Amino acid sequence: MNIKEKIEQLSETESKRLFKKDFLLTWEKSLDDLKAILEIASVLKMMRDTNISPKVFDSGLAVSIFRDNSTRTRFSYASAANLLGLEVQDLDEKKSQIAHGETVRETANMISFLTDFIGIRDDMFLGEGHKYMVEVGEALDDGFARGVLPVRPGIVNLQCDRDHPTQSMADLLHLKQHYGSLDALKGKKIVMSWAYSPSYGKPLSVPQGIIALMTRFGMEVELAYPEGYDLIPEIVDIAKKNAAESGGSFKVSHSMEEAVKDADIVYPKSWAPFSVMQQRTRLLKNKDVKGLDELEKECLAENAKFKDWEYDEHKMKLTKNSDALYMHCLPADITGVSCIAGEVSKDVFEKYRIPTYVEAGFKPYIIAAMMFGQRFENPAAVLGQILNNGRKRVRFE
Repeated sequence: MNIKEKIEQLSETESKRLFKKDFLLTWEKSLDDLKAILEIASVLKMMRDTNISPKVFDSGLAVSIFRDNSTRTRFSYASAANLLGLEVQDLDEKKSQIAHGETVRETANMISFLTDFIGIRDDMFLGEGHKYMVEVGEALDDGFARGVLPVRPGIVNLQCDRDHPTQSMADLLHLKQHYGSLDALKGKKIVMSWAYSPSYGKPLSVPQGIIALMTRFGMEVELAYPEGYDLIPEIVDIAKKNAAESGGSFKVSHSMEEAVKDADIVYPKSWAPFSVMQQRTRLLKNKDVKGLDELEKECLAENAKFKDWEYDEHKMKLTKNSDALYMHCLPADITGVSCIAGEVSKDVFEKYRIPTYVEAGFKPYIIAAMMFGQRFENPAAVLGQILNNGRKRVRFE
């Protein structure tokens, strides 16, 4: 399709429920909401690829709050904001008054006078990240309702303890592009598998986001992990419910080798057990350094029992046509490259390295689409105006 046709398709699928709504969890959004985000992202990407500027803001801030390290998501958020004409300002909590007792309610309003969006990454504390984003949203609602803020900034979840929607939606767009359509995903088997890592404490949000999202599109989703490496039970239940409603399937197994048989897509990614993350959260809150050190040693020793949970050439040959699409949120723990033993073998990762880069490249457009849907009640009409204006991004060639 050309851009005009894509915009016309968007006008048929878009949901006005995105308008003025934060994007926190994919399972809070309807299928129409999710399809609209994918279409907006595709249009924005086509515009960028054809040198059309989609800047809809003349000024304004997109504030970022990163409570954990980040490369891809941090730069994707900055790229998305810049694509639409906003400047990014990172809130460094160490340089703010938060350490002196400033409340979430106060901070949220003080950073928002000329702000259009706030992107938040808070995945360190189980049970806290999503809660914090909701609290920020309530503070913004209050500030806007009382006339403190001229515009209520929209919130984009850049990863929390429950979900990583910008990642899973970028993954979904990658699959849509790879297979040609969302309908083509029906019946495809995707394995979300735990994989060995020489580190501990990796968040649960990526596997939870994948199983909760892909089950909504009729896929055969298999979650594989060693006994004891469970995810949050509530989100596993959401995946089961979604699969039943979409006509797909959802299965939990405890063998990577068995799980990847005849798989179309394999997503090997390490995470910490739900029980470990609960314990780790308590220790972090209490600033128990000794306890954290002891927990890390115990968890690394437990991880080491499952070094065979590596996605390698042998397991790849068990997949459909011995060539399942490999996916990863990056950075992957690559055996013989970034670590002695890890999630994926060097040869397998190298074979799919460029496709994983392509996968990651959809994230700026997904974030921009989330912003676009929050700000404009009729995104298709606005995108049509941008297309008609034909303003060049690079004006001199």
